[in-house]
Amino acid sequence: MSVNSSTVNTVLGPVPADELGVVAVHEALLSVLPGAEHAYDVDFDRPEIFETLAGKLRDFRARGGGTLVDSTGMFHGRDVRLYESLSRATGVHIVASTGQGPEELLGGYFLTPQTDPPTPWPAEKFAELFTREITEGMVVPRVERRGPAGLVATAVTRTGMTATDESLVRGAARAALATGTALSLRYGADAVHDLDTALDEGLPADRIAVGGLDRADAVAAGAPVKVAARGARVVLDRVGREGPDHVTDAERARLVVELARAGHADRILLSAGATGVAKGHPADDLPYSRVLTDFVPRLAARGLGEDDVRRILVANPRDLLATR
Repeated sequence: MSVNSSTVNTVLGPVPADELGVVAVHEALLSVLPGAEHAYDVDFDRPEIFETLAGKLRDFRARGGGTLVDSTGMFHGRDVRLYESLSRATGVHIVASTGQGPEELLGGYFLTPQTDPPTPWPAEKFAELFTREITEGMVVPRVERRGPAGLVATAVTRTGMTATDESLVRGAARAALATGTALSLRYGADAVHDLDTALDEGLPADRIAVGGLDRADAVAAGAPVKVAARGARVVLDRVGREGPDHVTDAERARLVVELARAGHADRILLSAGATGVAKGHPADDLPYSRVLTDFVPRLAARGLGEDDVRRILVANPRDLLATR
């Protein structure tokens, strides 16, 4: 099936891949630290949450955005009915994700307590869990299943892949392979190792987006070039964030241009990694439009042509998200 005839699973149902427009590929809408929803001092004013998110999505659309991917997975605040209402109200396509990780954010249910020490769920159980969210619809706790997830998202422990992380990555890769969706993989300590674990399950490299590759340690290790050389997608998903753990926007722009000139323009994806509303952890108040308003001009100033910019913002995420 060609990309032009493919569809993408959004919270309002499948849409033609060519209708996505500019895509923000690694963002968060409502992000809740697991358990925070039960804390006495955490306020969940749903009308306020809706209005805050709707305002940020309308700004994204006004700046030229078309689709936002919530890449937080199953248990970090995902609210499918809220996302349906937001998409209808703002006209922004929203792609929600299944998946989990890293290990520290899993509940004990996903370990096997009968062993000492506890052992993780096997990969095939994670694969079945994620696959059903794509083929049967995403679970709304204690209520029902809604529309299908459009992405499988997982993350690896920052200090390095644990046994549980490996089960998660392998299960996520199997689910993506079985359903024709893509895998979003936020690497831990070694991007190439984590990517190779997913590739070992037979998932084509171009169906894998490796996030976090604008971390300072990733750039220092040459990980973006190594990931692109394997055929996977290089995700620079902290545009607008600068500090000791991440490169600056000037360095990001230089990296994008270097990758493009090395023949990897079709592997690059950009996002701000913004959080619309956060509960139980500090908010990241960057606008979803940050790439469009602040970063694209940097790319143009460095000589990146309009065709390459459009490829990075429109064609690359379209090709990644299209079901095949």
